[in-house]
This record gives sequence, C-alpha cells and structure tokens, in this order.
Amino acid sequence: MHVDQFENELSLIIANAIREDVGEGDHSSLACIPESAIGKAKLLVKEGGIIAGVDFARRVFSYVDPGLTVEVLVSDGQAVAPGEVVFFVSGASRSILSAERLVLNAMQRMSAIATKTRRFANVLEGTDTTILDTRKTTPGIRALEKWAVKIGGGENHRFALYDMIMLKDNHIDFAGGITQAIQQTKDYLSAHKLDLKIIVEARNLAEIREILKSEGVYRILIDNFNYEDTRKAVALIGGKCQTESSGGIDLSTAAAYAACGVDYISSGALTHSVHNMDLSLKAVNQGDG
Repeated sequence: MHVDQFENELSLIIANAIREDVGEGDHSSLACIPESAIGKAKLLVKEGGIIAGVDFARRVFSYVDPGLTVEVLVSDGQAVAPGEVVFFVSGASRSILSAERLVLNAMQRMSAIATKTRRFANVLEGTDTTILDTRKTTPGIRALEKWAVKIGGGENHRFALYDMIMLKDNHIDFAGGITQAIQQTKDYLSAHKLDLKIIVEARNLAEIREILKSEGVYRILIDNFNYEDTRKAVALIGGKCQTESSGGIDLSTAAAYAACGVDYISSGALTHSVHNMDLSLKAVNQGDG
C-alpha cells in the first residue's frame, strides 16, 4: 500500500471512530469537568507483550485536540512488562477523555497482534521464511491491524482485493480450471493496463504442475499441504516463482513448514484470533508524574 493510501486510511479510521464514540459531544466530561481544566494521564501496561499503536495514539490526540502534548517513553515494537508507562499525555482534561477509548481500543488490539506476530517471527528466526498476514481482519480497521503486524516483525500480504490478484479455489472452479483462470486473468490485466502480481492457490501436487505450465505467476499458494507434500511442491516449483504455505499453521508447526523451504507462511490467526493486551489510561495526580 502506498504511503498516501495508508495515511488516508488512518485519517478515515480516526474520523469515523471519533464520530462513532463522541458524536455530538462527550456529555460525561462536559457535565463535570470545566472547559479550562488541564490534566495529565499515563498509558499504563498491565500485561506483558510488544507495544504497538503509540504513533497512532499521537495522531488521535492531535485530531481531537492539537493542543495536547504526548511524552513517549516506550516506542512501537518494544517489549513491555506490567507496571511500565508507555507515554504521558497532557492538556485539556476534556480532550484527553474524549480520545481515551479510541486510543485504548486501538492500542490493546494492535499490541496483541504485534505480540503474536513477534512470536511467529521468533520461531522463524534463522530460516529463509517470512510470516505474512491475510485479509482476515476486523472490518474498518484493517490498516491498523496490518500496521501492527509490521511492528511485530511480520510482513503484509495484499491489503485488499484491488492491489494483487489472488486466484483461490472458488475463482479456479468458477473459471473452469487453473489454466483458464490464469489466462483470463492475464487477458484482463492486459486489457485494463493493470500491473498486478498474480498468486495462484494449489490444493494438491497435480495443481502445482498445472500452474507451472503458465507463465506470469508471481507466487504459488501451497494450501493445506502436509510437510512431505510441501517439500515436494517446493522441489517442483524449483524457484520458478515464490512459494507460500497456509492453512492452519500455528506456532507449533511454523518452523517445520519453514524447513520445507517455503518463502512465506501466511496466517489469518495473526489478526483474527488475538486476545487484546491489557492497557489502561490513568489520570496522573499532581506530583505523581
């Protein structure tokens, strides 16, 4: 994803989240906190892991109130332990409270994703295999979740349906077969003057062989293969294109798939099966911070 597209996605996420949460006004704060009140709060770690979303929090605070100042103590990607303070935010108390829930929701989820990704990256360390995410993300905040994967040490797969061609089993079956799907795709890209990489999913070794008969395939997705067949698939492909293993691969099996020689392992679990990391935004009393 281009930088401009990413920045636009972040802006949309923030604007929509504040619209959803604050709406016509934060009446709880408006009711009991004077407009002139100035305060300070700290982001407190309550569970160990990899912190992610600090830079996003800066953007949220700035959007809500450009007068808020953030003092960062822990940067994105760093390991944290319970009791550590990630940052202090100072300024109008009402503004801090209006931004609080979006900052916490985003950082708790991003940190959980970064933590899980780091575990995969650690398991794959020393191999030639890279962990990838998927499109199995929370609707509306994909940019945040994929950002968290990068912070955790992984790489991003395609962002959406528009930036890469991925011919999966249903595409192949609806198109009438692998060769037909690939040729029709190449004709489509040529007709529309599009320069998009093509990934083709294979369900067995016979499909691997058929895919290899066509030119222009960027990567073969070796889907739900066992270790032995994965090794055979990598040998068949022989470096003609990139290789990617997927399908139920977890921390206990990732290293074994990497040992089969694949370039990438993709895991939807990086984003769809995480337990939010426990973080809290607490007011700092005068003299505490």
